[in-house]
Amino acid sequence: MRYRPGMSKPFAGVRILDFTRYLAGPFGTYQLALLGADVVKIESREGDDTRGTLSDRAWAARKMAPSFLAVNGNKRSLTLDLRKPEAIDIVKKLVVDADVVWENFRPGVMERLGLGYETLSAINPRLIYCGVSGFGDTGPERTTAAFDGKLQAMSGIMSITGEPANGPSRVGFAICDTIGGMTAALAVASALYQRVQTGRGQFVDVAMLDAALAFIPGPVTEYTVAGIQPRQIGNGSVSRKPTASRFRAKDGYLVLAVLTEKQFVALMRTLGRADVLEDPRFKDWPSRTDNEPALREIIESVLATDTPKNWEKRFTAADVPCGATWKIDEIVDHPQLAHRDVMQTIDSRYGPMRLVGSGFRLAHGSPGLDREPPTVGEHTDEILREAGYGADEIERLRRDAVI
Repeated sequence: MRYRPGMSKPFAGVRILDFTRYLAGPFGTYQLALLGADVVKIESREGDDTRGTLSDRAWAARKMAPSFLAVNGNKRSLTLDLRKPEAIDIVKKLVVDADVVWENFRPGVMERLGLGYETLSAINPRLIYCGVSGFGDTGPERTTAAFDGKLQAMSGIMSITGEPANGPSRVGFAICDTIGGMTAALAVASALYQRVQTGRGQFVDVAMLDAALAFIPGPVTEYTVAGIQPRQIGNGSVSRKPTASRFRAKDGYLVLAVLTEKQFVALMRTLGRADVLEDPRFKDWPSRTDNEPALREIIESVLATDTPKNWEKRFTAADVPCGATWKIDEIVDHPQLAHRDVMQTIDSRYGPMRLVGSGFRLAHGSPGLDREPPTVGEHTDEILREAGYGADEIERLRRDAVI
């Protein structure tokens, strides 16, 4: 019987054969797994490389490193040695009932294995085949190796991040990987919906560089339309307004997003500096920009009297947009996230495990975690039995190191 998890979720009944590794691919398949898809993670017999990432040695020794746990919940694991012809035969048998094949090798790798789109779509014309790569399936950079740092640098993201005095800066997480994965999830969802109308599958070509540009339309359009060369603005706002920036407070920092006249008035009154509203140096936004150092000194001299979190409470009560700089260990326990069930706890063989779920909710069939991330090959026998393999045949495949 076909495994059908979370039948009330939008992608319940959709089966994805997931050949992806590292982050961009698994992050994308994780989004649909949260939404009910049966994601069969096809791994080598050693498992996804992220299982052993040494951010934590104890978890890495289990081949369940946090980098793997973060994006592989709700999935099932099947191990195959794709160098062996019998493993390729297994994949082709699974493709008959699959809805999606998803991979993030360099273009050409799956073709060399005998598992390219043309081959698999001949077996299943309704198949949606998603290839995620750094530069896509066409173009002069098609086979160039890509990684998050290269794409942050090449896309222009680094050129507008950080302080001008310190040179280009990387974003503090693998943003191009997650952007690429989320773009792929949208693309596959679109192809699945289109298949409802046409009955046909298709090749979905996702380039992480393309996706990175699509996520920074503002800076790109400033240049292409107005000829403005975007620059690093440190912790300032894209609005360029002097009260939309990071400010030092007692024992930490606070980010203000004061963009309107009403907000500026509320800011000064909450700081106890209503006199600034009568100061000609700060009469309007051009004047405030011209006198930004003096305005910053006024703001920070008052902020220094209390902590960022206390100022956040006071400013929020006065409808002054702001945010203390919360650390990860603080924000995961925020009551707002608890109310929204963003951090989801699931029982695991290692005890309760808290993982990040999805960034949205539906009135019907919201995304959520139903099962813990799999150990290497945990569901191999189960998946092969569903495909019609008998116990003796599965045992032979294991002896021959196919699975």
